[in-house]
Amino acid sequence: MASTDSEIKDEISSRSKNDWPSMYKVILHNDDYTSMEFVVQILVDVFGKSLEKATQMMLNIHNKGKEICGIYPRQIAETKVETVHNLASSKSFPLKSTMEKE
Repeated sequence: MASTDSEIKDEISSRSKNDWPSMYKVILHNDDYTSMEFVVQILVDVFGKSLEKATQMMLNIHNKGKEICGIYPRQIAETKVETVHNLASSKSFPLKSTMEKE
């Protein structure tokens, strides 16, 4: 027997937000040592931002102290944070990245 549109709508509307994975904000924090160019490169390479958007975000990090770089499911957010720390460490920068539940 075929489902009707109203049955499908009822099924969709009965789903709760708990059916979706929790999302996490990945945040970059300002420090006095990491170069602005490196932060821009991280935003382009790790977070897929355009050069223009990455530059704007880097200035926000510099002036405001931190910036949300993206919102992802937990495992992806953890990977982004770890990637930032590994790349920063390889260049001897203390760039800090954190994640928090949205």
